[in-house]
Amino acid sequence: MGIAYGVPIAVAAKWFPDRRGLAVGLTVVGFGLSPLITAPIAKSLIENYGIGNTFKILGIAFIAIVLAVASQLRFPPTGWNPSVPTSANNLGGNVSPSTAITENLFGSPSFYGLWICYVIGTLAGLMAIGISSNVATDIIKLDKNTATSAVSVFAIFNGVGRPIFGWLIDRLNPKMAAIISYIMILIASIIMLNAGANQTFSYFFAFGLFWLSLGGWLAIAPTATLSLFDSQNYSKNYGIVFTAYGVGAIAGTLIAGSAKDIFGSYTFAFYPTAFLAIFGIIVATFALNPTPKNSR
Repeated sequence: MGIAYGVPIAVAAKWFPDRRGLAVGLTVVGFGLSPLITAPIAKSLIENYGIGNTFKILGIAFIAIVLAVASQLRFPPTGWNPSVPTSANNLGGNVSPSTAITENLFGSPSFYGLWICYVIGTLAGLMAIGISSNVATDIIKLDKNTATSAVSVFAIFNGVGRPIFGWLIDRLNPKMAAIISYIMILIASIIMLNAGANQTFSYFFAFGLFWLSLGGWLAIAPTATLSLFDSQNYSKNYGIVFTAYGVGAIAGTLIAGSAKDIFGSYTFAFYPTAFLAIFGIIVATFALNPTPKNSR
């Protein structure tokens, strides 16, 4: 997944240089909504053929589908402008020779700012995903069926957050989109710190914000990488930036689990997310700025 994820993003962004945010956001919708298709198929296959055969069937199917779709992916010609169509015969893999990524990333304060911001955004969102059902039953006192249904509803927020934030990025900029995301996380955290039994609306509203924000970061981070650094090295650059997603996932799980183990309630997991949201606003404000080319 880590290898495949960046490929369609890189292709879509280069074909739509004037609307990169929306193009990336719409592309990663598939990343968020794919379980709506694969999960019921996998469930049916397991029931009829067992787990081992299900892996084989899905593996063969994915190979066939990915190869078929990948054969249609092309980078646009160098200097592509969507207002000036180019003959399909010229559509090849025109990729300029790569330069050292350390020039564009590790020597730029913007990279460290973006990486930290991405960790915070995914930490809060993935933590919320992991404990959505448990919070519903333990804190809000919903029944298990309602809690399960809630997760399905939240998945929609995760999916639509990607094009929504992509659109915001095109209208504003990655910095402002990041700040809006952190404000949403802060509001959601404060709501959950004060939520109790039977406060169903507060729960749905807060976790809707958490999931929407996570979807937003899967549009903010790749588009910010395109905006802040050399687009010719985008695929490699974003591969490095994307490591923040994994760090956020691990940290979010540890925070939620520790809060439950130490304090006996998931409520205490929302203190760190509130603090980190404030810290993220500060980092985004001062660090998500383009670095002048002559300083890279």
